[in-house]
Amino acid sequence: MSIFKTDIWKTGVLPVPIERVIEAGSVDPFPIYWLPDQKPLCFLADPFGLRYQGDLYVLTEYYDYRTRKGVIKAFKLNMMFQVVEERVVLSEPWHLSYPFLIEAEGEIWMLPEAHKSGRLTLYRAKQFPWEWEPVPAFSFPWAAIDASPICINDEWWMFYTPPYPADRRTSTLKMARAPTLFGPWKDISAEPVRTHKSSSRMGGTPVLENGCLILPTQNCERTYGGSLQLMKTSLPFSASPEFDLGANLTAPARLAPFTDGLHTLSAAGNATLIDVKHVLRNSPRRMLVDAIRQVKRYLPH
Repeated sequence: MSIFKTDIWKTGVLPVPIERVIEAGSVDPFPIYWLPDQKPLCFLADPFGLRYQGDLYVLTEYYDYRTRKGVIKAFKLNMMFQVVEERVVLSEPWHLSYPFLIEAEGEIWMLPEAHKSGRLTLYRAKQFPWEWEPVPAFSFPWAAIDASPICINDEWWMFYTPPYPADRRTSTLKMARAPTLFGPWKDISAEPVRTHKSSSRMGGTPVLENGCLILPTQNCERTYGGSLQLMKTSLPFSASPEFDLGANLTAPARLAPFTDGLHTLSAAGNATLIDVKHVLRNSPRRMLVDAIRQVKRYLPH
């Protein structure tokens, strides 16, 4: 992250299923309803959601540059895609993001990115989406980044980026599989499935459509989260898939100034969730916030 620039993300809802967006190869043809702007130096990113008891719920990373730590924030939307309730639903001592949601075994689960904790933790909804508890029975061999699972023919597959080496966090895609969501999870190979900045870090919901598996991946060649590269492989799925590149989704010009990135595409029932980025030059206020944080690091606790 540049000391001279700040990435600000915002999250939107498209009132169409994700298959429509994939078919169009663009988010431009569709209306977008935005979640509320946050206070200065804060943003919403990595949206995942689902319909529950007739209502649409969206979970996002809520990031504050003052603390340099993300928490998970949930939003309840009405039929007009207006927010009627919102609150932070998960906060840990470490950074949280990418709150991937899963419906399985008659319950709802969340698999947020938390590699600074040293592990990947699965959470169960005690009261969706407001209360969550960790699942001790879940075990994964890595503190995976942007882990994105999917069940295909009663077998679970996980697409993820390992946390190390740090310089490959935007250019490495690995796969693991397990008989159940809880494991035991095993990497299909010691080697990555893919190593390229254009299409290796997950950016949303894997989709099964027309005999194919489609993965939204981040294209980080120009900038972190610059666009979304769709990758496709035919079913039946195997441990050594051959992926073809599909459409590259960018933030359309009509969203200016939020045209510097688009790095999440996720399914939420009959809606689709995205986030887009605006890169700001650092203001004196932001520089002061960073300076205060640096001073606090060296003060005695």
